Amino acid sequence: MITILKFKKIIQCQNFTISCFHVPYSALTMFISTEQKERDSATAYRMTVEVLGTVVGTAIQGQIVGGAIAPCLPGDLDILHNGTSVLLGSDNNISLNGTKRAYLIASGIICIIYVLCAAILFLGVREQEGETFKVEHPMSFFDGVKMVMGYGPYVKLVMGFLFTSLAFMLLEGNFALFCTYTLGFRNDFQNILLVIMLSGTLSIPFWQWFLSRFGKKTAVYFGITWAVPFMILIVSIESSLVVAYVVSVAAGVSVAAAFLLPWSMLPDVVDDFKINHPDSNGHEAIFYSFYVFFTKFASGISLGISTLSLDFAGYVTRGCSQPDAVNLTLKVLVAPAPAVLIVLGLFIFKSYPIDEAKRQGNRKLLQEMRDNEQDSETESTELGTIV
Repeated sequence: MITILKFKKIIQCQNFTISCFHVPYSALTMFISTEQKERDSATAYRMTVEVLGTVVGTAIQGQIVGGAIAPCLPGDLDILHNGTSVLLGSDNNISLNGTKRAYLIASGIICIIYVLCAAILFLGVREQEGETFKVEHPMSFFDGVKMVMGYGPYVKLVMGFLFTSLAFMLLEGNFALFCTYTLGFRNDFQNILLVIMLSGTLSIPFWQWFLSRFGKKTAVYFGITWAVPFMILIVSIESSLVVAYVVSVAAGVSVAAAFLLPWSMLPDVVDDFKINHPDSNGHEAIFYSFYVFFTKFASGISLGISTLSLDFAGYVTRGCSQPDAVNLTLKVLVAPAPAVLIVLGLFIFKSYPIDEAKRQGNRKLLQEMRDNEQDSETESTELGTIV
């Protein structure tokens, strides 16, 4: 029990420190430039490198840990009277020292990369001054939170991506088990996941071009729904490694859209908020922090749904095979459930008010506000000189 409590404290501390890095790192987009086009470009570069980093992390951990994972436990499945699945006739005395050592080495390497990237960010990025719109009565933090959380476009954007993010997290979280047990690709699932992330990395420039050419709402509909036919295909066909790789490439294209579009659309909401609330300034961190919160919230919900569903289905830890109920549950978690969540998310996006025309109009209004502010400062300076 003491070990479990220590582990929980370590995880909580880790999540806190990651959030302390992730929130300002994400909000920095608003201070790199005041031009929407430059911010979109910076977001595309950021997400490309972020997904590439995920690929590197997946490759490092997969190669180090993959060779040290204890083999599955063969044997006949038996169901006890309380519904618990156990394995009969298997050797349960497999040492975990090799697995522990591999995880420690992999985590150490990833931590070194993490610190190196944070140092590059701190030393290499120079943020520009924020908006200087004058505020007569500064608003308190809690009043700002209430105003931000009650802002319609922001709520619709967050709720829409909450459902779509949950869909992709369900897919990604259960795809390894689905490949291992349902499709029977025990020795290939790490490579399949790597193909998905590589495809996502290479697809981000395409989606950046697509959203700049056809608009971000259109990119959301095309990018997010792109994965649905392939989700249905992967659970409908017979086991085929070639088809699995083809579906992985296609799914990676949609994953790229799911990575890029939320962070590309959030600055537009912040701009719209500034126009509608010119007397309220400096709330970028609130927008981004709650956005990160809901992303982590979706991750927690996904983990809970997957764990409970597999437990009820009778999942056998380290089993070489699983009951038919587990295979059926994995099929549902990989295809039908994400497809329904994607439809719900896109339905919410239908009412999202910031389309391409609105975005361009906001850009012009913000530029006028900046010009007026500069003119006012120039006049004040001239009057002070005359006096």
